[in-house]
Amino acid sequence: MAERPRKLRTTRQRLREVLLLAMLCMLTACRAPHGTVLTVSAAASLSDAMQEIEAAYQREHSDVTLQNNFGSSGTLAQQIEHGAPVDVFLSAAAEPMNDLEARGLILAETRRDLLRNTLVLIAPRDSALRSFQQLAGRSVRTIALGDPGSVPAGKYAQQTLTSLQLLDAVRAKLVLAGDVRAVLAYVATGNADAGLVYATDALVSGNVRVVAAAPEGTHDPIVYPEAAIRTGRNEATARAFADYLNSPAARAIFLKHGFTIASP
Repeated sequence: MAERPRKLRTTRQRLREVLLLAMLCMLTACRAPHGTVLTVSAAASLSDAMQEIEAAYQREHSDVTLQNNFGSSGTLAQQIEHGAPVDVFLSAAAEPMNDLEARGLILAETRRDLLRNTLVLIAPRDSALRSFQQLAGRSVRTIALGDPGSVPAGKYAQQTLTSLQLLDAVRAKLVLAGDVRAVLAYVATGNADAGLVYATDALVSGNVRVVAAAPEGTHDPIVYPEAAIRTGRNEATARAFADYLNSPAARAIFLKHGFTIASP
């Protein structure tokens, strides 16, 4: 990860954040559905589970329209800091939520650790890769991971490679992605020889296989906190939806998608 490419990626990332924020604001301004509208910003790794949960919720609450904004947790938190119209936030790490709480932007009493996950090394289906240690070998030319600066999965990946004393050996092979689903796509399409994603993401694609799980203790615990946003437009409904995400019905869907439950 040389300095010049890093700067280029940072510039592109900032531009992408501005565009995402503008699109989110336009979407909210242009839509005029009946009833209450909730905007939910959630980590990209939650996209499949959240869409199923929201469909179930709306069957019971036909007066509520849910708008999704999926992306990297760091980018989503920055959008909220910059005034994006968000009602509920689900992060794939504590740090983005901590930042929002420190700025008084969440309803602190609604915050809870909702889910847990596992970090895994993946490769294309026909790959001969069998271990983390083989990442340093000549057969692996490109390794995809989320940008550690904004993607929690990328930060966990960087911690794991450092703990396994592999980071220096593979640094020149790393390709940084804007979110964990982009990492999955790189590997699934053969544009990367390996990648580090959540176990739940690996379940989504039939074109990748799990090589190994990150050894216990090589990265921070993977916890997904949720909270209602103080600057949201529909506090009562946001609180109700945040509670629903911890309900037995929602938990069953999260479990089906490979997550484990953090809260008792």
